[in-house]
Amino acid sequence: MLKIHNLHAEVEGEKILKGVNLEINPGEVHAIMGPNGSGKSTLASVVAGNEEYEVTEGEILFDKSNISELSADERAHKGIFLSFQYPVEIPGVSVTNFIKTAINQIRKAQGLKDMPANEMLKKIREKSAMLGMDRKFLSRSLNESFSGGEKKRNEIFQMAMLEPQLAILDETDSGLDIDALKIVADGVNKLRTKDNATLVITHYQRLLDYIVPDVVHVLVDGKIIKSGDKELAKKLEKRGYDWLKEEQLV
Repeated sequence: MLKIHNLHAEVEGEKILKGVNLEINPGEVHAIMGPNGSGKSTLASVVAGNEEYEVTEGEILFDKSNISELSADERAHKGIFLSFQYPVEIPGVSVTNFIKTAINQIRKAQGLKDMPANEMLKKIREKSAMLGMDRKFLSRSLNESFSGGEKKRNEIFQMAMLEPQLAILDETDSGLDIDALKIVADGVNKLRTKDNATLVITHYQRLLDYIVPDVVHVLVDGKIIKSGDKELAKKLEKRGYDWLKEEQLV
């Protein structure tokens, strides 16, 4: 589904990604861990099409098509979803109106008519019930005065409504207590199918107790230096990253 080959990227002349290689197949969950400043969030932003970052080398293939030159909205229309580490507040735009607009823009890009109102309402009811969301929540302005947990649950609700092929969760566990973490993870697990894939970016192994990855990658200084199963995440939790850096020097 996603194939990244020798990806180099920089921002304002500073090189951040220095040759990332990554392949994710349908039905898989991959996790990326690494120390601060290693390039994890940059990788998420580059795959999603953030124009602040300049790709200087390499390519990104999504569903076997090169998307390196596509804009962020074109990538979203193709089925890439990014859950932000710090979701922005949009006063005056309700959660429901925001998601209606997003869905219909994707449908428009695919040559489809707007989703009928009754079908949209049915889907909103189904997905909000699945995630245990209070219906009053949907009439509030997007992320305005939301707690950290509410913001992250709202991101998962958007993911449920949009049904992307590839969901990238950029430190979704940031600032969450254990109860909120379980709710978010449960939502991600319920949305997992054999046809979609998830890339989880996290600092902490605890999230991976609830969203169990097929593969864990370690990103250090702009490169993936090691990959393994979920046991690698547990090892990182105990030992940190220095032992991996030492391995690279041997």
